[in-house]
Amino acid sequence: MNYSTSYKFFLSILISLPLLAFSLQGTAKEVVASGEFTGASDHITTGGVSVIKTDKGHVVVLGSDFSLDGAPDPKVGFGKDGKYDIKAQLAKLKSKTGEQRYLIPTSVNVNNYNEVYIWCEKFSVPLGVAELK
Repeated sequence: MNYSTSYKFFLSILISLPLLAFSLQGTAKEVVASGEFTGASDHITTGGVSVIKTDKGHVVVLGSDFSLDGAPDPKVGFGKDGKYDIKAQLAKLKSKTGEQRYLIPTSVNVNNYNEVYIWCEKFSVPLGVAELK
């Protein structure tokens, strides 16, 4: 394999990875709700978030513009009317920036919530909250 062929192969892998990750979580059918993060507890959290219905269930998608200034032990989850619900915690935050996807377990009814949280489990405080509309 020459340099040009290796480069093209590597580039095609990089382009395919996000598509593969999304396809494992299903094919997007519709955006159920979306919102924009605002910081909380003296943290800066910005960017968009969507809840998407797929053929395999619901997925929370943090937008490519997502950013968190940092904190120990950040998690992604749901809340309602200003109260985080630990039972609706999805997963540890994968990265402080960029697009990320989190499969919502079938035990979590997305219709019961109107907020997505970035939550610091260590200190039990919100780092960012997005009201869903």
